[in-house]
Formats: sequence, C-alpha cells, structure tokens
Amino acid sequence: MESQPNNLLHGVNLATIVEKLHDHYGWEGLADRININCFKSNPSVKSSLKFLRRTPWAREKVERLYLKTDFR
Repeated sequence: MESQPNNLLHGVNLATIVEKLHDHYGWEGLADRININCFKSNPSVKSSLKFLRRTPWAREKVERLYLKTDFR
C-alpha cells in the first residue's frame, strides 16, 4: 500500500465520515449544509452511502464538510 501523507482522508472510509457528520449535525443540519436529497428525504446512513458512492460531486461536498468540521 502506498503512503499518502498529504491526503487528510487517507484511512477514513465513507461510512465513518457519514456517521460522524450525522452524529455532529443530524440529518437536518446536514441537509442545511449540503443540499442533496439523501439528507432530506427519508435519510439513513445506508441510503446516503449508496447515493454518495455513485455520485462523485456529492461525495466531494461531504468530504469537504468533514474536513472543515471540528470534531473536538
């Protein structure tokens, strides 16, 4: 496996990102920050992951929010 010292998301999987963001903001807070239906209409971690894995632009927005969020 190749080292990725400049990749802040290296070793963090998408499920962890969605779960942490959901715990921190809740579905309504996520929908306010990122305008995508998987956070608005009957949201769940499973359905969000399915959508984000198929939709690169949405995944990028979620990853950017994760990097900007302070989880302390």
